[in-house]
Amino acid sequence: MFENIIAQPCTDQLRSDVLSGRLAPSMLFFGPPASGKGSAAIELARALSCEAAAAPWNCACPSCARHRSLMHADLAMIGPRGFAAEIAASRAAFLRDTSSAAARSLFIRSLRKLLARFSPSVWEYEPKSNKSNPLTLLQSLEEELDEFESQTAEPLVEIHAVEKRSENLAKNACKLEDEWISDAIPIGQIRKAAWWSRLSPAGKRKTLIIENADRMKDEARNSLLKLLEEPPESISIILTAQRRETVLPTILSRLRPYRFVARSAGEEREIIRRIFRDGEAAEYAAAASGLVEAYLNSFLPQSSEKLLPLAAFFIAAVARSAAVFAKSRGAANISPALNALGGYCAPIAETAGFERTSEVKETVAALLSRSGSFEGRSFPRFLALALDLVSWSLEQHGPAVIACREIWKKRIGEAQAACGVWNQRPELALEALFVRLREDMVS
Repeated sequence: MFENIIAQPCTDQLRSDVLSGRLAPSMLFFGPPASGKGSAAIELARALSCEAAAAPWNCACPSCARHRSLMHADLAMIGPRGFAAEIAASRAAFLRDTSSAAARSLFIRSLRKLLARFSPSVWEYEPKSNKSNPLTLLQSLEEELDEFESQTAEPLVEIHAVEKRSENLAKNACKLEDEWISDAIPIGQIRKAAWWSRLSPAGKRKTLIIENADRMKDEARNSLLKLLEEPPESISIILTAQRRETVLPTILSRLRPYRFVARSAGEEREIIRRIFRDGEAAEYAAAASGLVEAYLNSFLPQSSEKLLPLAAFFIAAVARSAAVFAKSRGAANISPALNALGGYCAPIAETAGFERTSEVKETVAALLSRSGSFEGRSFPRFLALALDLVSWSLEQHGPAVIACREIWKKRIGEAQAACGVWNQRPELALEALFVRLREDMVS
């Protein structure tokens, strides 16, 4: 077991806990993005249901076959994640070698991870006036995926037809994610999952995986806490998060933590080469951590590389607007924080072709134009990059500007909640964020 998880020492402890019978009923897998937390959770679910004692990855038992295809009745998955990037990267890997069963399985699993969120065990359709009914799209995706599996199982397959069908699958999957995957985990899904958890398993054991569990609404956290306080004996519950401290302490106290580490550049290149079959990308990737995440993001319509200058432009515009506002109030000097933000971010924005501005409407219009209105669910990544840029801008200026970073962290968190929880449009969230930050920076 865990043969498919590369360079994560915590899997040794997980394997030992499973084989010795000491595995906790509820766990937290925490660590950097793209560090294998979700894959390890899926692999653990397979191992717990395996009919063989050692649960090898290539086990031929019917339970393992269903788990490998993510179609086991004893597996439930909820929580947001970057589906579009993984689907696109997996499709590219498959098209590089359509004869490879492993590459074919990789693409199919990437789609199944999304479709699992719409399983009746954890999701039900709630009509909303501003969204189309997803049930037709779901049924179409399932049918087309079944046809794709049958088509690509043939030894001789027509490449053009496979390319076309895989393209359509990826396109419809992205549409489903854009319209129906929330950035926050709603209480309805936790309640459905809790109800499912108490049903008898079809096989040896059930597993509930909650990815990015730190993105729950308050009422969802309370509902989950009730499940964790008295979990059914036949279920294992796995939460994932980037940072341990972002999980509510009352929930964290009921979880056994497993830490996933940031892998070296060489290890991440090996993952790109072995899993996504892209030796060329693995060779030219920069020598830094986070290569797998950067590689996946490169398949998005708005990659992090494209979003970084947009975030720099926004920060520079806020800093410039705050400076203008402060001078209009009679300030004799501009604060070191504003100088640091503008001095670091303005050159990045200008190199990318942005013109200087201090007006909120002009700033937002330019951002929407250059980002395609933040297509492909790129707005949360834009906000995260903005916070990173603020940190980099201020890191050389010591304690005097710590309060500035905390202000940006607070306001960006509010913008993330406005879009992810309350479904506010990015342009409205940006306008509010700009105005609040300008006022905070002046005061």
